[in-house]
Amino acid sequence: MDVVSSKHLQAQLLSKFDKQIPFRKPHYRQPHHLQSCFSLAKRYESLAWTHQVLDEIPISDTFAWNNLIQTHLTSNDPLAVLSIYHQMLLHGVRPDKHTLPRVLTASRLSANFPFGKQVHAHTFKLGFSSDLYVITSLIEMYGRLDSVDTARWLFESSPARNSIAWTMIAKLYLIDNKPDLAIDIFNQIVELGVDIDPVVLATAINACSLLKSLQQARKVHQIARKCGLECHVLVSNSLLKMYVECDNLEEAQAVFNAMPSKDIISWTEMIRAYRKTGGFNESLKLLRRMISSGVQPDSLTISSILPACGRVQAHKQGKEIHAYLLRNGIAMNVKVQNALMDMYVKSGFIELASNVFAGMREQDIISWTIMILGYSLHGQGELGVDIFCKIKKDSSIEIDELTYAAVLHACSIARMVDKGRFFFNCIKEPNVTHCALMVSLLARAGLFNEARSFIEEYQIEKHVEVLRALLDGCRMHQQLKIGKQVIEQLCELEPLNADNYVLLSNWYAEIAKWDMVDKVRQMVRDMGLKPKRAYSWIEFQNKVHVFSTGDVSHPRSERIYWELQCLMKKMEDERHNCSSVFGLHDVDEERECLPTGHSEMLAISFGLISTQVWTTIRITKNLRVCQSCHDTAKVLSKMVEREIIIKDPNCFHHFKDGLCSCRDFW
Repeated sequence: MDVVSSKHLQAQLLSKFDKQIPFRKPHYRQPHHLQSCFSLAKRYESLAWTHQVLDEIPISDTFAWNNLIQTHLTSNDPLAVLSIYHQMLLHGVRPDKHTLPRVLTASRLSANFPFGKQVHAHTFKLGFSSDLYVITSLIEMYGRLDSVDTARWLFESSPARNSIAWTMIAKLYLIDNKPDLAIDIFNQIVELGVDIDPVVLATAINACSLLKSLQQARKVHQIARKCGLECHVLVSNSLLKMYVECDNLEEAQAVFNAMPSKDIISWTEMIRAYRKTGGFNESLKLLRRMISSGVQPDSLTISSILPACGRVQAHKQGKEIHAYLLRNGIAMNVKVQNALMDMYVKSGFIELASNVFAGMREQDIISWTIMILGYSLHGQGELGVDIFCKIKKDSSIEIDELTYAAVLHACSIARMVDKGRFFFNCIKEPNVTHCALMVSLLARAGLFNEARSFIEEYQIEKHVEVLRALLDGCRMHQQLKIGKQVIEQLCELEPLNADNYVLLSNWYAEIAKWDMVDKVRQMVRDMGLKPKRAYSWIEFQNKVHVFSTGDVSHPRSERIYWELQCLMKKMEDERHNCSSVFGLHDVDEERECLPTGHSEMLAISFGLISTQVWTTIRITKNLRVCQSCHDTAKVLSKMVEREIIIKDPNCFHHFKDGLCSCRDFW
């Protein structure tokens, strides 16, 4: 909207108003005529009492009309408000300063900008152009339906300005994704000495959150302290969220601790802060403190805490939270149910995730995507593909790029090449992730020529995730020549990533070129790079036990190694031969350590000697399970008649009765 003079704008608005909205002198009719004017409201049985009251009130009673307008506005029916306002004018009832802001709000909510401009003209004609609440409503309407620049011009040309109007302009800048201008407005408020209330501060604090400016955040915090509003619950919660968004957990904790009273928003935000920074145990402790303080978590709190339980060692806490939800009747909306499914998938309970999914009254695309990816992570790619085929037939469900990525992952796990090709061709604009998954599918199926042609066609040879997908196929099919080429490309793309040189070192060791092994290792030391160490951990009696390769630091190390040696001897006696292949493995120290000293084997042994004979052993490893340990765990599951689950960065390995869920193609 071009800026015009105030008089010219008023003339335009008044002209439109006179032509389009009739305004008659007050006159009186029988009360029964009122009902015929409000046919739209008759659809709402809950509003019947309003009409009954108006039957006994003179039709020119503005207060009664305002009540009816407010009732419809509260019932989220802005179109009815516009209709009622029109009928109000037809009946000659004069709107007042309470009518106009409500009608302007209804114009905004119904996105009826022409009607809103007509009401703007009415404010001039009735003499309310200087009323603070009317002006604020006009500013918000123009800001939402036209532009924030028009709203700013209206604000600056108005003789009536207060903190509410200033705050509205700042909010509009936030909605327009211009937090720096919202901060400028706040600085003007401070300089002009305008009254600062909690809403003004909360708006400025939200602007700091969007800017992620810790320096500006501290300035606003200091002003809040000077105004004596630091401990106001709205301001405190906004400050808490601001420091979380600025990745400053220490100051967020300080704000939280200083709050004289904490509501559910305070607790939820602090829980989210710890979870965001990896403090999963701290977030769970906070939830317990929250409940013990008498504040019951809601669906937002639960959906914030459940990701902290999406780990193998935290499955008990996840189940406890699910039970708490059921016991206390907390609303199980789609968001919470999705969070529950995601938690069960990531903590190794695909069956429980499936139960939650089956019990949902309605599923959104996130629900379907979680289950597709969940099945593929647990080695059941075919089920993931079957689910996708169901939603593909439902035209009401809009499939997004994440869902396509999930089904391509499922196709890769199940080696369903034809299906994968078909689904990939359905993607309108495939991204690098989709392409990498397609390369993984082709490489895992042994179609290396097609994989290379695909990479050349989409020009993705310089993307690390694509090369690693190709390398997975080389590892599975022992394609050492292609594998070396891929590793050398990785070293060129990531010259400071020590893991690439470990891969190269292991490749040379695979073909017994020990001089090159020494040379590569020396190069890594000279560059000051530190390869990753392999770690595995297992929970026992609410304590996490961590093992590294060749670890002898555990108090029960002697018994752990003795148990492993006995099992290996028994395997040898029963002639179970496990693979000794380590080629293209990304952990250097595991090559030189006997399989009995690998971190996952130590964790398995600890689980066997520490738990009851019917207990499932659940282990997490930070790096890929080596093939030797994979084969050994598979044999052990049958020998000791135990289910063993190992989660590595790629998938879950469910070992049971001498079989693995990954079907040995992990």
